[in-house]
Amino acid sequence: MPAHKSKSEKREDSKPLRRDPYEVLGVNKYSTDQEIKTAYRKLALKYHPDKNGNDPRAADMFKEVTFSYNILSNPDKRRQYDSSGFEAVESDSQDMELDLSSLGPVNTMFAALFSKLGVPIRTAVSATVLEEALNGTVPLRPLELGQPICRKVEKQCAHFYSVTITEKEYKGGFVCRVLSLDKSKFKLLYFEREENGGLSLALQEDSTKTGKVTSAGMYFFGFTVYHMDPAHTSLTTAKDQDSALFKKLDGFQPCEITELKPGTHIFAVYGDNFFKSISYTIEAVCAENFAEDKENLRSVESQILSKRVELSKFETEYREVLAQFTEMTSRYAQEMQAIDELLKQRNEIHASYTTASSPMKNTGSGRTKSNSASKEANEDDSPVRPKKSSREQQAKKKKKWFNIHLKVDKRKPC
Repeated sequence: MPAHKSKSEKREDSKPLRRDPYEVLGVNKYSTDQEIKTAYRKLALKYHPDKNGNDPRAADMFKEVTFSYNILSNPDKRRQYDSSGFEAVESDSQDMELDLSSLGPVNTMFAALFSKLGVPIRTAVSATVLEEALNGTVPLRPLELGQPICRKVEKQCAHFYSVTITEKEYKGGFVCRVLSLDKSKFKLLYFEREENGGLSLALQEDSTKTGKVTSAGMYFFGFTVYHMDPAHTSLTTAKDQDSALFKKLDGFQPCEITELKPGTHIFAVYGDNFFKSISYTIEAVCAENFAEDKENLRSVESQILSKRVELSKFETEYREVLAQFTEMTSRYAQEMQAIDELLKQRNEIHASYTTASSPMKNTGSGRTKSNSASKEANEDDSPVRPKKSSREQQAKKKKKWFNIHLKVDKRKPC
């Protein structure tokens, strides 16, 4: 007979064999974040369900590609996988990006509900938009420097803009910003030209709520600038409330592209709302006249990086003190309980030094005995009454409360 397998062994056997994420994406362990992102987008577009109908193999490949990218795109998960394999990241590998255009109305409604309740949901750019861009079939609208454009884009659709950068903007720096006054969700995208003339997605910045608007921006100053991934922070906070402070700056990551060469560059605004269209304003600005602001930005981001290092050290100290506090709190409760128990025993010993019955122990029986004794005393003190005859008792029984005695004069007839 074959050996009986335990439930845990059966679960291990039922798990699918996972391929190396680097092998799935066709990159190596020394690939940059940009190379990993480019490889993922090409494979995700190739195996996307919208392009492959009901092909189960393509659906499995799409899931595998997305799973691998979720590991390698996160610095912490990538480091954990490199050191310990899948086991280190298995519990945290559920962060998936949703393509809202392929969910359907019911699933979109549930996703919107969860998002409204505070559940962080990552969304991806529609495969249709990426495919049209890769084929070079998207219409381009010129965006002049210093001339904002206000438009409205439908959900899961994109407006593409071409911006011409001269040597002056290249040296002085370039900024592209988008804001929405109605607090809509959108993505600011930057595309690179392929050899065949198509456009491949290179940078993506999700909108964040800043004051009374939502905004997103890309900054090309010739030095490393950073962007904050709000979804990463929200997911970390949702998993561990105690780590909210220490993980708050984990989403603060360097941008892959720091400068734009002179020439024509393509940006896009992608509508990321669940149901309604997005009203927005896009603007391209030369940073030459904002030299002081550039230096302030560099200084502040440097301080943020220093603060992240400080938080890492502080977390170690905090965990140690918290463990000591928890231990002291537990000991406090135990000591209090032990003292109360000893005092109780002491009181019981004191109460035992008496020849009389303890009033505390015999409270109920004493009260019963006293009641019975008082009854007996009352019976002894009361005089003995003669017993009534049986006739009188029967008459009293027959007598009802409504028998009214009327005095009738027998001499007068009724």
